[in-house]
Amino acid sequence: MTNTLYDALVAKHAGNDTLFLDCDDGTQMSYGAFAKRAGQIAHVLRDAGVRPGDRVVVQAPKLADTIALFVATVQAGGVYLPLNTAYTQSELRYFITDADPQVIVCDAKDEIDISAIADTVGARVLTLTQSGGSLSRAADTCPEGFDTVARGPDDLAALLYTSGTTGRSKGAMLSHKNLLSNAIALTDLWQITKGDRLIHALPIFHTHGLFVAMNTALLAGAQVRFMEQFDLDTILAELPNATMMMGVPTFYTRLLSDNRFTATLTQNIRLFVSGSAPLLAETHTAFEARTGHRILERYGMTETNMITSNPFDGDRIAGTVGFALPGTDVEVTNPETGSPLPRGEIGMIEVRGDNVFQGYWNMPEKTAEELRENGFFITGDLGIMADDGRVSIVGRSKDLIISGGYNIYPKEVEDVINDMDAVQESAVFGVPHPDFGEAVLAAVTVRHGMSLDLEALRAFVEPQLARFKHPRRYIILDALPRNTMGKVQKNLLKDQYSA
Repeated sequence: MTNTLYDALVAKHAGNDTLFLDCDDGTQMSYGAFAKRAGQIAHVLRDAGVRPGDRVVVQAPKLADTIALFVATVQAGGVYLPLNTAYTQSELRYFITDADPQVIVCDAKDEIDISAIADTVGARVLTLTQSGGSLSRAADTCPEGFDTVARGPDDLAALLYTSGTTGRSKGAMLSHKNLLSNAIALTDLWQITKGDRLIHALPIFHTHGLFVAMNTALLAGAQVRFMEQFDLDTILAELPNATMMMGVPTFYTRLLSDNRFTATLTQNIRLFVSGSAPLLAETHTAFEARTGHRILERYGMTETNMITSNPFDGDRIAGTVGFALPGTDVEVTNPETGSPLPRGEIGMIEVRGDNVFQGYWNMPEKTAEELRENGFFITGDLGIMADDGRVSIVGRSKDLIISGGYNIYPKEVEDVINDMDAVQESAVFGVPHPDFGEAVLAAVTVRHGMSLDLEALRAFVEPQLARFKHPRRYIILDALPRNTMGKVQKNLLKDQYSA
């Protein structure tokens, strides 16, 4: 029987003794052993009542068995639903109630609290920990072979909830075809092969760490240095042995902050990839100056996986996210009418292709609002497309500031502020204003070892921008508020400073 995603990523590795996972705790697992382990866990899921289409909720540590659980869920015909390990019990209650899973897998320390929520939906609770857990113990006693459940291209493979910075989080339904098409496009574009060794320090409850990193490695047969989290010393030690690294911008700024990070250390690396949050142009420039490498920035969303990428061969231009992936259509449209705009004009980014999700779980009205009948998904991101098709992101449409009837794109203002030497980074946002509708505010952080005079900053910014774009107030912060993937949470800034 065919199972679209499992067959492409894992079935071919049966009997393959090539190293797949190299973990912090010393665990090393070949591709063949990984396939067997996934089979054992698939038995546990089936014994727990998982049938085709059933959801398996996972809030567990980053372990080899957690990745095997993802594959096992797909092999058993289930729908994998990873959740941020930082979510609170009240947040978990919403996700679990909404998804109505058959099985919930959690850290053993959370079993009592999770079980109380699981009882409300009749779900079975299993545990995963560094030292084992009930899922791992049960798998140890199961056969390694499992009769893979048939699933087609349009069957669901995963359910990922959006970060929910405004309103309720929405569950994006991702099919076997959605995930596989994106993995194939990225593996080909980035020329990932079985000769690669990837440094993986990302979380695996998110598109970047789970689908971009792990699915491409599985497809290509690459090695993965599987780290529980970003640790500077560990990364520096591993760089000479690796050929690739995928990270968020914070990874790269932390590397640049250490004098041990040199061109010599990175001479074996062929590709650094950045995503999940915007990469500052100055980080891009400083990284190239230090190492000779130009970081490859790409752009994607929970609902679409990856949409665009800077080229592997060709110019990787700071501040842009590159070109539409093969098989993906990208348009910039008028936010009011949905009509395509000429190249060079700012508008709404819309995307269509096999990578685009199937809709929002239990939200048909929201699906109809954001997924057009012609297949284009309205991303909510504002961008601009150059004459050659290269895309740059201006910001989220919800972050657009309208002051006195004028549209103000925060990124334009941030780019000017960030050019001042003493500024580390900035976040520009709008707050209610009785006369203008919204006023522009700017939160800034100061570069280590430097001081920042706000009047000097104001004098630096004002000549470079039209008056209506000038921040009415500058706020110095120790750090900008971010979510676990490094995205600045402007909604928190708005809430704090709206008064």
